[in-house]
Amino acid sequence: MTVKTSLEEYVKAHGGQRVIRRILIANNGMAATKAILSMRQWAFTELGSSSELEFIAMASKDDLEANAEFIRLADSYVEVPPGKNINNYANVDLIVQVAKQKAVHCVWPGWGHASEKPELPLACAAAGITFLGPTAPVMHALGDKIASTILAQSSKVPCIPWNGEGITAEIQSDGSIPEEPFKRACLQSYEEAKACAKRIGYPVVLKASEGGGGKGIRKCANDEELKVGWEQVTAEVVGSPIFMMQLCTGARHLEVQLVGDEYGNCVALIGRDCSTQRRFQKIFEEGPPTIADKDDFREAEKAAQRLSMSVGYRG
Repeated sequence: MTVKTSLEEYVKAHGGQRVIRRILIANNGMAATKAILSMRQWAFTELGSSSELEFIAMASKDDLEANAEFIRLADSYVEVPPGKNINNYANVDLIVQVAKQKAVHCVWPGWGHASEKPELPLACAAAGITFLGPTAPVMHALGDKIASTILAQSSKVPCIPWNGEGITAEIQSDGSIPEEPFKRACLQSYEEAKACAKRIGYPVVLKASEGGGGKGIRKCANDEELKVGWEQVTAEVVGSPIFMMQLCTGARHLEVQLVGDEYGNCVALIGRDCSTQRRFQKIFEEGPPTIADKDDFREAEKAAQRLSMSVGYRG
């Protein structure tokens, strides 16, 4: 027999400081569906009632016409403008406006859309609304490929050979790292890149730290390819800092799933294999990753925890 416990009683019994009941789902599709189902299951398991939590969905005209499942699962929804996601699920101002309008306790951003925009947690904090995700400084720090690699090796996370080996730094309050170590980890010219490639050995990958989705990245097997690659990368992502890493061939894209709280605690939950991709985008994910040796992956989990705790990750 399930004993029903109120959300307020549960929070008090576990030393919580605030009750989060009304949740805005600032996402759509599978992300929104899985979030609502998972949180309802948690509420039923822990509280004896899945109705202890209330979900408000954002729904574009396209999702409404498609009769999207996440809309049906939510307690209510707010229709948002159609079209590109900058009009709806990636629109920070709109998300906060809806959150205020519906007097929600928190915003769940999911993945993609606005989930990695530092402006969203800042806007939520200014409105007195909890953001279920990392803080803006952490987004800034880990969103930059050079800064995040420096922070990773500062936390003794194993890193492949690159031009910034041995450089360490601590995250600052605004999410940046000190300018001096950051500049030392940036390549300033083709000649500097050529010298670095000679040190770490070809083949290498030349990257723009602000690139993504296949832009600002080139594989180079010799000096000639490196010269062409340098010109292409600097032209594709103009003004971006450039760095170089040794190419890992036959690699898999494995990720560690973490959860962290606002008190500095962080635990690894599970991992996943995201290697199946098309045009640099994931097609599906396998979890747990069967390709990885269990002991090796456990070390990867520990390394991810060290990095996350060093920057105060939560979410």
